[in-house]
Amino acid sequence: MSLPDRFVLGPLPTPLVPAPRLASVLGLDELLIKRDDLTGFSFGGNKVRKLEFLIADARARDADTILVMGGPKSNLCRTTAEAARVAGLACELILYGDRPSVPPFNLLLAETANATCRFTGSDDRGSVDGFAERRAGELTEAGRKVYLIPRGGATAVGAVGYHLAAREVVGQLGALGFDSATVLVGVGSGGTLGGLASGVSELDAPLELVGASVSRDPDAAAAQVVSIAEQCSELLGASRPAVDVKMIDARGPGYGKPWDKAQAALESARTTEGLVLDPIYTAKTAAVLVELAAAGLRGPVVFWHTGGMVTAIDAIGREGDA
Repeated sequence: MSLPDRFVLGPLPTPLVPAPRLASVLGLDELLIKRDDLTGFSFGGNKVRKLEFLIADARARDADTILVMGGPKSNLCRTTAEAARVAGLACELILYGDRPSVPPFNLLLAETANATCRFTGSDDRGSVDGFAERRAGELTEAGRKVYLIPRGGATAVGAVGYHLAAREVVGQLGALGFDSATVLVGVGSGGTLGGLASGVSELDAPLELVGASVSRDPDAAAAQVVSIAEQCSELLGASRPAVDVKMIDARGPGYGKPWDKAQAALESARTTEGLVLDPIYTAKTAAVLVELAAAGLRGPVVFWHTGGMVTAIDAIGREGDA
């Protein structure tokens, strides 16, 4: 297998730690937390593993400007702004909607990292795609070399970070005496689980992959994960992956909207393990964990904490203002 270049950002590997108190509350025999909230670069969470390869790819293509797409609260956009700055690249954020009257922390932090923020004026999350293509054309005509990063960093290149993370977690499970596990991952654009699926397939590891879809219909989310896994394996010269992913609907009332089950799961994780979750991704994934445990799952279970710390702090701060 031939790996693409990596622009080192985070102090990997991240720890895999037992969560016995939360396991007891849920009725699980074994619960482990994969702490990708501790990837160590700008509170970037799971975005850091992706950006190490995306930024390296941009530099290899002699790009001087990164265009990254998402929403005003996007962890990817803010972390990309920070990564582009340390890599010596300009960065523009293409964001759906209009600038919020009370900007979220992620947006403010991106701007302090010298990113230019452009809004599509449409609440349709897909509106960033065409807007970014047009902006890339304008910059190219002006003599800039542009590198596009889609929502979630969900590309074959970005997924390489999680292909490698599969090897990491398998080794950590073995060191703890586990030869198999159920791995639960929050799914937005599919890049994290797609990369893991590619890596698990290459290793032929006995891991059951379960996705908690927070933004898409579960069937669409599963198809996206399979597509990214296949593209990632092809990029690495690996055999076509045998992707077997169970996808569960974790949207609740809708993407980014409060969900009472997610809030209850968030509070349980915080009071038992001091584990901070964000309301958009990890709390909704934790709500799925609660459902799986209630349905009879006993473990070992790996809950993949994908981060979202700035969003979590932002949400807590706004609760205090209410």
